[in-house]
Amino acid sequence: MAVKIRLARRGRKKQAIYDVVVADARAPRDGRFIEKIGRYNPNTDPAFIELDENKAFDWVMKGAQPTDTVRAMLSYRGVMIKKHLQIGVNKGAITQEDADKKFEAWKAEKEASIESKKDALAKDTAGKAKARLEAEAKVKEARAEALKKKAEEAAAAAAPPAEETEEVAAEATTEEAPAAEASVAEETKPEVVEETPAEEPKAEVKEEPAAEAKEEPKAEVKEEASAEEAKEEKAPEASEEEKKEK
Repeated sequence: MAVKIRLARRGRKKQAIYDVVVADARAPRDGRFIEKIGRYNPNTDPAFIELDENKAFDWVMKGAQPTDTVRAMLSYRGVMIKKHLQIGVNKGAITQEDADKKFEAWKAEKEASIESKKDALAKDTAGKAKARLEAEAKVKEARAEALKKKAEEAAAAAAPPAEETEEVAAEATTEEAPAAEASVAEETKPEVVEETPAEEPKAEVKEEPAAEAKEEPKAEVKEEASAEEAKEEKAPEASEEEKKEK
């Protein structure tokens, strides 16, 4: 039976994670498996790899064939170089102690490179975040300046020109001068108005006797005229009586 070390898909749509399994080569990808030896999540940077190295090494030494992706993972975690050293030990090319020392040196160097890569990625993400914030700040400043400029233009368009304001101010001063003169005249008027009521009673006293003087002679003239008329009427009557006596 051919045995393979491969990935079995798990997780949601577009958020796939994988199990590292040892399965029969004839079994479907997500079907039955012999043993689960790890997990793999490619959605992070760097990718998350959880692997039982001892089990993976045992299966590799037994002849299990890893797929290309799993081979890269095993090389990354040092399983393949450990296999290579163990084969040298089995052939007698090197001793077990030398193989272990070489493997420990390689592992320390690999861990240092992994840590440096993580630090570089962290600095890169921090720099990108800082650059993004600076770009956003510049955009906000540009928008604020544009809004301020628009507000100033609107205020300038709404305000009247300087010449018109000067003319309005001149007209206001010319209108205020007559108003001030009128206010001064109104303040001085009450002294003149107080003198006029004293003269009015004199005019009334003079007019009343004149009217009476003019009316009295008319009445006398009328009485004299009526007496003369009465005499004239009586005179003819006397003359007729006298005629009769004669």
